[in-house]
Amino acid sequence: MPEAGIFSYPMHACAFYFISATNKEDFTMKITFPDGSVREFNEGVSAFDVAESIGSRLRKATIACEIDGERADAFAPIHSDCTLKLLAFADEGGRWAYRHTASHMLAQAVKRLYPDVKLAIGPAIENGFYYDFDAPEPFTPADLEAIEKEIVKIEKENFKLERFELPRTEAIAYMEKLGEPYKVELIRDLPEDAVISFYRQGEFVDLCAGPHAESTGKVKNVKLMSVAGAYWRGSEKNKMLQRIYGTAFEKKADLDEYVAQVEEAKKRDHNKLGRELEYFTTVDVIGQGLPILLPKGARTIQLLQRWVEDEEQKRGYLLTKTPLMAKSDLYKISGHWDHYLDGMFVLGDPNDDSKECFALRPMTCPFQYQVFLNRGRSYRDLPMRLGETSTLFRNEDSGEMHGLIRVRQFTISEGHLILRPDQLEDEFRGCLELAKYLLGTVGMLDNCSFRFSQWDPNNTEKYIGTPEQWDEAQSTMAKILDDLGVNYTIGIDEAAFYGPKLDIQYKNVFGKEDTIVTIQVDQLLAEQFGMEYIDQEGKKVRPYIIHRTSLGCYERTLAYLIELYAGALPTWMAPEQVRFLPVTDRAADYCAAQAKKLEALGYRVTVDYRNEKTGKKIRDAQLEKVPYMVVVGDRDIENSTVSPRHRADGDLGAMSMDAFTALLKEVVDSKSKK
Repeated sequence: MPEAGIFSYPMHACAFYFISATNKEDFTMKITFPDGSVREFNEGVSAFDVAESIGSRLRKATIACEIDGERADAFAPIHSDCTLKLLAFADEGGRWAYRHTASHMLAQAVKRLYPDVKLAIGPAIENGFYYDFDAPEPFTPADLEAIEKEIVKIEKENFKLERFELPRTEAIAYMEKLGEPYKVELIRDLPEDAVISFYRQGEFVDLCAGPHAESTGKVKNVKLMSVAGAYWRGSEKNKMLQRIYGTAFEKKADLDEYVAQVEEAKKRDHNKLGRELEYFTTVDVIGQGLPILLPKGARTIQLLQRWVEDEEQKRGYLLTKTPLMAKSDLYKISGHWDHYLDGMFVLGDPNDDSKECFALRPMTCPFQYQVFLNRGRSYRDLPMRLGETSTLFRNEDSGEMHGLIRVRQFTISEGHLILRPDQLEDEFRGCLELAKYLLGTVGMLDNCSFRFSQWDPNNTEKYIGTPEQWDEAQSTMAKILDDLGVNYTIGIDEAAFYGPKLDIQYKNVFGKEDTIVTIQVDQLLAEQFGMEYIDQEGKKVRPYIIHRTSLGCYERTLAYLIELYAGALPTWMAPEQVRFLPVTDRAADYCAAQAKKLEALGYRVTVDYRNEKTGKKIRDAQLEKVPYMVVVGDRDIENSTVSPRHRADGDLGAMSMDAFTALLKEVVDSKSKK
């Protein structure tokens, strides 16, 4: 078995024999393993050699490695003392190298079949890889099938991956000779001191930093998943390329399982299902990222908004309503004009100071601060918890638009807490508990993770404040997170321009991660706006500010809920909770009367008066994901009963209307997932 410091298994006994039996006078460098153990090896050995010295199974499992924390080729020679971690497919770095090699195999196959195609970029991503191509004709399903077959040939040819480097001038000339303009552009944009490396496999060469698997024969079970458009370098000002997505697994069974999951995800994709169920639509003449919420979607979002506002009110939040736009003066004070202008919709010329210039708001904070600034404040006024259901506008790139998840106009459960320093931890805890309660109630919390988003001290132009202020803010927030026992990862250069934040990340059905809720600690903007309060000693003091959302963007939340429940939203938030299905004309009047009773109690009810067979009415209601269908015939009228069905549980049997109402009340009031 592999040893503990490498793959977290006990070291195989033969490894001890190998080490003790080798002449130590030959050792010229020391390698430190993750468990802290140190061993000596001849200078120039590779990570593969090290793995082989421990055991053949470990050598076979190794794909790449980390040397001093940096990912590297396992076949590259090691020339000095270092820390070494061997990476298998089970490790993120191992999967990345495996799938990165698969992307090169894809590019090699495309160049063989379509020599005129130009290569752009082809990285590994979380669940696979992609490669962007500039092709004269769109790739078809038949093309993907042919490319896959060529990839299998390349695998069987078992080309070794060979890394080499070239000086900048020679690298540019080399790519120009190959007729790869996108590669030339990439090389020209590299820093002057950058190492420019390439990988060769057979007749194919690609510009690449690596690392890779040792050979194409090592990479099996490659599957091409889809084709999509992608602007070169993500800018709509550039040419639209064709992006082929794929994945690769060591085991065929794992590939089959993943493909099945993707097929299920496609069925749940809100961009498909949400349109089919008529929650939203988009219209070309209105524009990308500007969805139309249809009655079902509008109703569900209204229900969520009212619920969130009520929950916030219980926790002492004060409701505000602020303008959708402001003069540039406000954004210049807040710093958004200097740090976020490209993401704003500006009304007027931002470079003409002789005329008023307005912008639609990308966030609510500078507006809500005016509530605090409306009059003088004492320490007794704090904490001041301000909440608002805010409509915001952000000028996202068109290539980033996706259904309800990435839009240009959206509504958010935004709030700002203005407080004393001694209140910071308790108020942060309250924000986190509220977010976790709301996400847990709607069923999303189990798919969430937490990221402590920090600034990048090497990219200070993006932020306001001094390094000392950032160090203080981040150390304060780290202490709070640790005190609260939050299990988080760290994201460098993910902070807001004015402070660090806790991002609650949610994975959608395709495995893509987005931020759903944010809680930010801000020690800077109070100074920008001259915000002060009088403390217990009569001194003027700057408050701390927490920026937070509680359920995040409602449009994005609706998208995730549609995917999570495959369109069958829990009864309490469903736009239609009950549908009466009269079997006869006589039953129609009875249904109408019972529906009015439920409506009077606040339930969302319809009656299907169509002259259709009961079976069709039930099927249609099932397809529309209606939670309860109440079938009423003449016998129900005679017995003063109804015959409800649940979309998942089926026939619930005949019962009195009072019994059904009590059942419905329990499901709705408890906010059950049914």
